Amino acid sequence: MFGLHYKLERHTIPFVLAIIFVSGIGGFVEIAPLFTIDETVEDVPDMRVYTPLELAGRNIFIREGCYACHSQMIRTLRDEVERYGPYSLAVESQYDHPMLWGSKRTGPDLARIGGKYSDVWHVEHLNNPRSVVPESVMPSYTWLKTNELTVDDLGLHLSALRRVGVPYSDEMIANAAADAYGQANPDSDIAAGTEERYGEETNIRTFDGEPGLVTEMDALVAYLQIVGRLTDAAHQQQVLEGGAK
Repeated sequence: MFGLHYKLERHTIPFVLAIIFVSGIGGFVEIAPLFTIDETVEDVPDMRVYTPLELAGRNIFIREGCYACHSQMIRTLRDEVERYGPYSLAVESQYDHPMLWGSKRTGPDLARIGGKYSDVWHVEHLNNPRSVVPESVMPSYTWLKTNELTVDDLGLHLSALRRVGVPYSDEMIANAAADAYGQANPDSDIAAGTEERYGEETNIRTFDGEPGLVTEMDALVAYLQIVGRLTDAAHQQQVLEGGAK
């Protein structure tokens, strides 16, 4: 074996070809699963898309580096399922670009955070984490409640996501800015349009507790309240597996 390696090092072209061959094997192993992606991603009828406000909140989540401490993928291990809830399914990340599965958990996994706590809890937690979780090492994000959310470019965000497969309609793209405002202001005239475009299960309320101005706090809380709730497939799967046992 040593002699073969020595010969390869002395003969450049065969050595390069050997590198290409080995790299090709690794590339094939990574690419091959993509040919069966339709079989990997579950087909569920209730899958919904992020609203413009929730999408803006997701962008803030990424911007502030929250994904560095909070994963969004529950493994099939028993202790994880008992602590966090049903294990994650591929379909739940179908419209996530980029995905935020993560692997580091300085803080808890957030894959089932949607609806677990009230809006008030989330606002207080983001303003002063230790007021609700005394042992928390998370920094405060007090500025989110005073920063007005930029909504003028949300239509461009939706349009870009449609190019990679997220089924946003022309109407959704055209009304993105208005829908972001309507979702955070339930008493406004345009809130009904938001519900019509995104469904009656859409969370429409003043997430930061103050109507009128749409803040980055509104957006981030709106996003956190929908994480793990774009489809009920994972909970249904858990019920089926529980019944099988």
